[in-house]
Amino acid sequence: MSFISSKELAYRIRCHALEMTNRGGTSHIGSIFSMADIVAVLYADVLNVDPANPRKPDRDRLVLSKGHAGAGIYAALAERGFFDPEQLKTHCQNGSILSGHVSHKGVPGVEASTGSLGQGMPMAMGMAMAAKLNGQKHHVHCIIGDGECDEGAVWETALIANQYKLDNFIVTIDFNKIQSLAPVEETIALEPMDDKWRSFGWHVIRVDGHDHDALHRAYDEACAALGGGKPVVVIADTIKGKGVSFMENDVLWHYRTARGEEYDAAWKELEAQKP
Repeated sequence: MSFISSKELAYRIRCHALEMTNRGGTSHIGSIFSMADIVAVLYADVLNVDPANPRKPDRDRLVLSKGHAGAGIYAALAERGFFDPEQLKTHCQNGSILSGHVSHKGVPGVEASTGSLGQGMPMAMGMAMAAKLNGQKHHVHCIIGDGECDEGAVWETALIANQYKLDNFIVTIDFNKIQSLAPVEETIALEPMDDKWRSFGWHVIRVDGHDHDALHRAYDEACAALGGGKPVVVIADTIKGKGVSFMENDVLWHYRTARGEEYDAAWKELEAQKP
């Protein structure tokens, strides 16, 4: 168990992200908020990581393929003790190591720089394949977006992971139903998502991506399934902008930055949800 609960960590991730995007004038707050509970459960209770030894060989790896939501990973790492949370205030400002899209350069705990959609999942699969070849027992996690599933590289990677029986590999899909400019189903329809991944040979788990108890059960099942000859996908149904009512399910908050009255209103709503 972590030093704080996953619910407390999710709350802190959202608060940090709201301040970070405001200070740096960056966007993607809706994407950060939709995955905050997933990231919190992973860093609080699932991943085998050590802030005191970020590069330990047997650590679990997590790659955020939807790199535009990197502020959420930075916040989780800071709260987990990988670096001082005060550093989050420099996010996306001149001279900062905390870039808008997640970067591993100089940031302890980040495994890979991502941002070009569809590329993080193949990198994570390569890590899982290398671990298998080297007889290593750690797990490799990857978080991808639903809009990212428009990329052919995602499905090529899904085929290859099954072909090589990468049963040390867990992919989580942040299925918030909205991509950059429109609903996912109006852009390229993805449902039935479960059946697609199952037909590619994966062990499939579908879960409410904001229910922490359900997420814990899903990752318990995912970890128990590892070693069974199949990669695992957790399809997490989420809400874009979760946690701030006027951001929820609104495509505007893929790119918009909360300022002025919107920023104050968002803070008020988040503070009311403190665990």
